[in-house]
Amino acid sequence: MEPILNVVLPVFAIILSGYLAGRTGVMGPASTDALNRFVYYVALPVLLGHSMARVDAATLFDWPFIAAYLGSCAIVFGIGFAFSRLLLGNDLAQSSLFAMVSIFANTGYMGIPLAIVAFGPEAALPAAIATVFQTLVFMALTEVLVIAGKNRGGGDSGRVLLASLRGLTKSPLFIGCAAGMAWSLGGLTLPKPVDTYATVLGAAAGPGALFALGLFLVGKPVSEGLGEVSAMVALKLIAHPLVAWVLGVYVFEVRADWLIPLVLMAALPTGASCFVLAQQQMVYIRRTSSATLISTVLAVVTVAAFFALPQVSGALTP
Repeated sequence: MEPILNVVLPVFAIILSGYLAGRTGVMGPASTDALNRFVYYVALPVLLGHSMARVDAATLFDWPFIAAYLGSCAIVFGIGFAFSRLLLGNDLAQSSLFAMVSIFANTGYMGIPLAIVAFGPEAALPAAIATVFQTLVFMALTEVLVIAGKNRGGGDSGRVLLASLRGLTKSPLFIGCAAGMAWSLGGLTLPKPVDTYATVLGAAAGPGALFALGLFLVGKPVSEGLGEVSAMVALKLIAHPLVAWVLGVYVFEVRADWLIPLVLMAALPTGASCFVLAQQQMVYIRRTSSATLISTVLAVVTVAAFFALPQVSGALTP
């Protein structure tokens, strides 16, 4: 329980700090947008590019692990998207963010530290790989779908798709990911000044996004749309790790020492990057922020339950 509290509570405390700063008037309503733009255009692209550039290309492609993690994301993403479109009647852009919130885990800011604290430094690699590929695939996919949903009235589907892909190539998040991946695949080493710059600036992305989320929640009823939010949280904290476990054990036969980190990454709460994207695209912001907050709070219980499982408890024993 202590590793969970040591990692989850600081995340919640940063959200609370942002909320209190807004509630007391220290930072006004415009601060949310300004901070969010800083994260979206500057800090987060640097963080993503830096993370990918540092992963050794030779160890990056563990295909059973990647297939199990991305497969679990794809299945739950599809379920969430269909649920939102068919049962809730949301449009394409809203349903895309509903699906993303249901699968996009806080791997970078919570998952990697938690894996290291619980299982040692060797667990950082599978956690980093999960971070790289969920960002590379699902951040890009969601951004394309959101842009397509916003442009649906502007022409035929082919033109909408083309416009969406053009929009993706201009996305700082995609550019950061692509640059970092290219650097890693090229087998290049980051110069020390660049590495230091990216480490310092990229470190602001997680806290900045969480703080902005807290600012945004001032005056917003978290209980609004609680049914939709509850569905997203249930998919994220229950369905996603369950599907990851089934795929990891029975379909792709993930190596034993990476199976628990695989399920742990899927069991994490929603990452604040979802809120950053929602705020930037001005779509589904309240539901996204509420789901991120509530899943973070509930993760104290669900992740603790995960660590209490016999297989996990055994892995924690030296």
